[in-house]
This record gives sequence, C-alpha cells and structure tokens, in this order.
Amino acid sequence: PIVFIHGMFGWGEDVAFNKIMPYWGGTCGSITKYLRKKGVECYSVSVGPASSAWDQACELYAQLVGTQVDYGKVHSKKHNHKQYGRRFENGIINEWSKEHKIHLVGHSFGGTCIRMLCHLLEFGAPEEVEASGEEVSDLFKGGKGHLVASVTAICSPMGDIDTYKAFEEKNYISIVHKGMTNYTGTLGRSPLNGKFLDFKLEHFGLTNTPGMKDAGPLKDAKKRLIESNDNIVYDLSPEGIKQINERIEIVPDIYYFSYSFNAMEYSEKKQRDVIAHTHFPGLRYSAYILMKYSHKNGVFIGNGNDGLVNVSAAESPPDEPGRLFDGNYKKGVWNIMPVSKGDHGTPIG
Repeated sequence: PIVFIHGMFGWGEDVAFNKIMPYWGGTCGSITKYLRKKGVECYSVSVGPASSAWDQACELYAQLVGTQVDYGKVHSKKHNHKQYGRRFENGIINEWSKEHKIHLVGHSFGGTCIRMLCHLLEFGAPEEVEASGEEVSDLFKGGKGHLVASVTAICSPMGDIDTYKAFEEKNYISIVHKGMTNYTGTLGRSPLNGKFLDFKLEHFGLTNTPGMKDAGPLKDAKKRLIESNDNIVYDLSPEGIKQINERIEIVPDIYYFSYSFNAMEYSEKKQRDVIAHTHFPGLRYSAYILMKYSHKNGVFIGNGNDGLVNVSAAESPPDEPGRLFDGNYKKGVWNIMPVSKGDHGTPIG
C-alpha cells in the first residue's frame, strides 16, 4: 500500500474539499482514484495542516493502526496542550507487518511528517517511555522501522530554506502566523470543520473535535499555539528545521527517495538565474522574493528553488547520507533523483 501525505495547509481525501480539488492530482484529477483503477492499494491521509511534524506523525500513526492519537505526556506538557486527540476506530492498513510493509509519499512538509514517523517507529521516544511507563503509546516504544518499505519526499524542506528568512525580512512571518490562527480558529469552530475541512487542532482548544463543541477560548488558544512553537510555521524556521534534523535519524532498513523541482533557469542574456518554470501567480511572487534574497546575499547562479523550497534543501537533510541516483537503489541513504523543471505544485498536478 502507498500512503500519501499532504503538505502545509493541505488535505486528504477524507474531507469534502478533496472532491472539489484533489490535493494529489489537482486540476488533473485524483491520483489515488487513478491508481486504484490500476489495481494499486493507496490512501491519501489528512493530518493537521498547521501542526508540527511531531503532532502530524502521531496523528498519522493513529489513523494507520486505528487508535486514539497520543501526542506524548512529555511533549504535551512542554507545549501546553492536551495529550490525547481524537480516536480512530478502524486502522487504514488492514495488515501491517514486516511481511506487509507500506510506502510513504510526502509532498512538501508531508515529507517531514513521514520522516518523523519513521524515526519514531524505529527509535521511539525514550523520554515518553520513561514518563508514561506501560501506558506509553506503541509509537514511542520504537523497534518498528521494518514496517516501512520506502519514504519518498517531494519538494520537502529537509534543509535550511531561504523562504522563511526572505519572508521574515518582509515581516510576512507574523502575518502568516496571525492568518493561520485566525483562519483555523474561525473555520474550525464552524459546521464546516470535519466535513468540508479538518484542522485537527482540538488538542490546543483552537478547533472543535468534529461533531462536538469543545474548543476553548479563541484568544487563549491562538496564543498557546503560537507561543508553544509546536506548529508548522516554527518547524519551517531555521531553528525549527535544525531541531527536527537533530532529532531525526535515518532508518537503515528503509529506502529513501527525494524529488526536487526548479522554477529557475540560467539566462545568458541577464547572466543570472531567472524565473522560467512557473506560471502560478503566488509561486511566481514567492520565487521572485527568493531570487531577490539570493541576489542580495551575492548568489546569482545555481541557487534554484521551486518557488518555496530550495533545490538543495529538497535533496536531502544536511546531516544524513545522500547520493545522486545512478540506477541502483540503496537502503539507509537518500537516493536523490534528477532535478525536474517546475514549481512547488507541479508534482501534485
């Protein structure tokens, strides 16, 4: 089975919005529906679109096996939110074992989510085991890296990205933070939550659990989410990416693949990189900001990006082994595929 995980502010096929615009396939139609017609068992799963990599990994695991989301006693106390989230009665994967592995495919921040999941499956979280003893989630016990056959990260921010720094210079980060909390907090308390969209931020009290009205005071919930640093915006910051990479270790028995896209191209006329492979207005604007940021810092050639993520950051984490794909797959190392032309949205249609 192949399990697809969306990126920041994305969604899976369990929410109604996916019928209007499939995350995996976009204007080209649903990739998962197409694959199923071809006999491939696959799933497009939703995790918290504004949540941290840790919280997303806990939510993904609960959906795969069919259990209640456990964010960990230590982690929850540190970030001032509830330890337990919603319960999933039935697991997505009927048979999940060493003989019946799964493939994980993540786009953008979805790549970070599945990297975190694999780390926890194999190495666990000793601090959570120590704090909870026998009541600890199976996810935090480790020793289960053999459950995953491969990890495929597409346009994923696995290294330091210029986007955050460039946006911070323009004071856009605070705007994103406020927009994120207002957007999720408002719609997450409406009848749309859990039906049309699902933000999965009930552990912070920011949104209702679908079918319930259990959200806390809006102002307090927004403040706790931002100040906790347990959110996707912090995880995309230089410090956040550094902390994630310091925690995550590559699993020796898993095949790792990375795909990067480049919206830039060298112009002989201008003697520098120019935007050439994106026509989407939002990504053209962000690519322009990144280009200006690079030029300001003296980089005129080769600092390619897909409009959001630098090519180098999407290839492999700086502290994990990586190799350009040469026709032979290897386990426990990033098999870096050739760079493709296009922007951040190209690979998902």
